[in-house]
Amino acid sequence: MVECLAGLHRRKTPKSWVGKRNRLGNWRKGGQQPFSFSAEPSMEEIRRLQGEFTAERDWNQFHQPRSLLLALVGEVGELAELFQWRADAAEGLPGWTEAERERLEHELSDVLIYLLELAEKCRVDLPRAALRKMALNRAKYPASRVRGSARKYTEYED
Repeated sequence: MVECLAGLHRRKTPKSWVGKRNRLGNWRKGGQQPFSFSAEPSMEEIRRLQGEFTAERDWNQFHQPRSLLLALVGEVGELAELFQWRADAAEGLPGWTEAERERLEHELSDVLIYLLELAEKCRVDLPRAALRKMALNRAKYPASRVRGSARKYTEYED
């Protein structure tokens, strides 16, 4: 997996994006490149690789849904510790050291790995479930009605 990640490169930002809104209506900062995940590995590949890792160690006996959920919660706690007692951080986390960024990467990865394992054990096709949930959220929060508001959908009047 390291080999496929080592060859990543950044795309150049088209000049037409600078100082304009992206497709979600957010302003792009002058010269800042939009963020995107790498195409590889896929969630399925990560799930498969983690499954192999777990099987090689005979850990499936310990990886039941409840145990995986509790491990996931623990990892989210470790992730939260990285932000605890800090002022709000801007997008891109300016001012964070390389060591802090590496720890963040590790904790986010732990959360993702446990989430994928939990979804596997519960037989939830996570990518498809996420798309279905996003469609539900679009219906609950129509942009024309909620733009710029952080209120919950139950707080909007019909």
